[in-house]
Amino acid sequence: MAIFTGREQAFEDRFAHDDTMNFKARARRNRLLGEWVASELLGLTDEAVAAYAADVVKADLEEDGDVDVIRKVHADLAEKDIDFSDHRIEKRLAELMIEAKSQIMDEV
Repeated sequence: MAIFTGREQAFEDRFAHDDTMNFKARARRNRLLGEWVASELLGLTDEAVAAYAADVVKADLEEDGDVDVIRKVHADLAEKDIDFSDHRIEKRLAELMIEAKSQIMDEV
């Protein structure tokens, strides 16, 4: 019976670790998206880039999934008359998730 208890604990530990890593990767991805949007599309610099990236990270806490991040970025771009579709934002999120996971793995 101790074998099963040990396995159960190992699975729970692995689940908790994976959940933590996924949270970190999403937050990193959202920060990278915010920095990219702020500097490349909105033309912001320095502290404004960091502040915008932090706002994008915070936006992800509103709802499950990426809808809240996409909505925020899309609205901010539309406010500046920058035509950028939700699909293109989703594609960029996917690209940045790969980069975020790679960065996190390099840090470990």
